[in-house]
Amino acid sequence: MKTKRNIIRIDKEKCNGCGLCVTACAEGALRIVDGKAQLLSETYCDGLGACIGRCPQDAISIEQREVEVFDEAAVKRHLASVPPSPVSNLPPHPAARHNGLCPGIRPLSLEVKPRPDLNADACSVSELSNWPVQLHLVPVNAPYWQDAELLIVADCVPFAYPDFHETLLRGRKLIIACPKLDDASGYVEKLSSIIAGNDIKNITVARMVVPCCGGIVHMVQMALDASGKNIPLNIVTIGIDGELVEKKTS
Repeated sequence: MKTKRNIIRIDKEKCNGCGLCVTACAEGALRIVDGKAQLLSETYCDGLGACIGRCPQDAISIEQREVEVFDEAAVKRHLASVPPSPVSNLPPHPAARHNGLCPGIRPLSLEVKPRPDLNADACSVSELSNWPVQLHLVPVNAPYWQDAELLIVADCVPFAYPDFHETLLRGRKLIIACPKLDDASGYVEKLSSIIAGNDIKNITVARMVVPCCGGIVHMVQMALDASGKNIPLNIVTIGIDGELVEKKTS
């Protein structure tokens, strides 16, 4: 049965697939599909708009139109029978929109400053050229992904490897994640969407030598397979003492 009531509207052009709206929807009405938020069913949306405050792109609004009635019983069946979206398994981030976009999750291209020839007195220069960098927060679609060399790093690596900026990060776009503590299932889905929706030249994965850190390599390989693309994959292993243990192509 249809009635005129409030329901959400998603602007696909603005949506960057961050997934924050998915975690905010208690009814499980939203899911990331092909890198964009999608309403699974009108009957699951109560029209209250809890997802709006979580959207950093102003891609969600409330409108009135003729739609199916909200069905609380259907929502309960849906939540009980459908496996949760991998994105909804990610812990919600406290950042929320207030009078515009939260600067902490706004996609930015950063200028890498020219650096002098390295010598004993030279100061280190940051090679970071994109923001944000944490896989939970990075957008699925951003201009800096196009024709990018992608560096996916276990988040202990930059602390252990002294030449991280000069040797690994220079010329690459950065994504960091923890294969031991983070939810890898959601990360595989999001990373696959990034690879599938953008022209990535190659991928370098940097991990620590400890066994649990091998999960980040497995995660990237799964995402690459799911994307359907054949992209060169390089794997770098760093020792706890900061030494470069191994470099290989997978």
